[in-house]
Amino acid sequence: MLHPQARALIDFMERSGMPPAHTLSPADARRVYRERRAFTQPEPPAVAEVRELDAEAPHGKIPLRLYRPAGTTTDTALPVLVYYHGGGWTIGDLDTHDTLCRSLANGAGCAVVSVDYRLGPEHRFPAAVDDSLAAAYWVQRNAAALGIDGTRIAVGGDSAGGNLAAVVALAARDAGDLGITFQLLIYPATDMRRLAPSHTTNGQGYVLTRDSITYYHDHYIDDPAHDIDWRASPLLHSDHKNLPPALVLTAGYDPLRDEGLQYAERLTAAGSKASYVCFDRQIHGFVPMGKVFDEANTAVALCAASLRAALFR
Repeated sequence: MLHPQARALIDFMERSGMPPAHTLSPADARRVYRERRAFTQPEPPAVAEVRELDAEAPHGKIPLRLYRPAGTTTDTALPVLVYYHGGGWTIGDLDTHDTLCRSLANGAGCAVVSVDYRLGPEHRFPAAVDDSLAAAYWVQRNAAALGIDGTRIAVGGDSAGGNLAAVVALAARDAGDLGITFQLLIYPATDMRRLAPSHTTNGQGYVLTRDSITYYHDHYIDDPAHDIDWRASPLLHSDHKNLPPALVLTAGYDPLRDEGLQYAERLTAAGSKASYVCFDRQIHGFVPMGKVFDEANTAVALCAASLRAALFR
């Protein structure tokens, strides 16, 4: 059964006439996404430090935001989570995921670096992948200056960000020059072909719809051949062995649920460690919404505990 709090949010959105994302221009969709967080997200918790940074990259500077958890000092080299926000590679930014990154930093006791990668349709695939990889390498190279332990780097993200985190972990494994300790994959998009059954069973009525997924896909991918490129669809990489341990978290009423499960199963079948947790009563995008969803706070605590266990062993 859909959680009553999720049902209440969906009903409120319908009553208020909130336009679906796919009916908006990218600029308007970004504005609505930023504004909506005040209604659904808790107040941002205090942390020890927030620092705005720019990562030098081949395609220009990438804005980053560094968080150090409450109770820590800058003279301690902390492990770090490099975090990629969700939003269909089209919307979202450092601010939309500020509260979540603060909560993960405090809960896990690690630093968090949030990445403001380039978005479509202005910058199409593989721009987001290029920026995500460049940011992770930049954090590793600048670890000492950032007060970070460059040997304990996790990657993570939600939805499109989960897709990017999985791709970074695969690329780092293939290159062999960027050690990733853990991957936190929150309802990740893993297969751009959109063939999993949950795309049909959950495709209407639960905020993220098939129409919206097509809207995001088409703003990111402009060549159908890219759907089977593993950098867009990490499920389709030919080799999932020797990848860092993963927590894959999904929601029962999410169109992306099944491809998240498929990715966890692919990791496990290849001998990589993967834990899979599905919040059966929830919808896509619920994790940052701790102001209106009790289970969101449970999910954030689970993610933080998993990060802490992986990074401080």
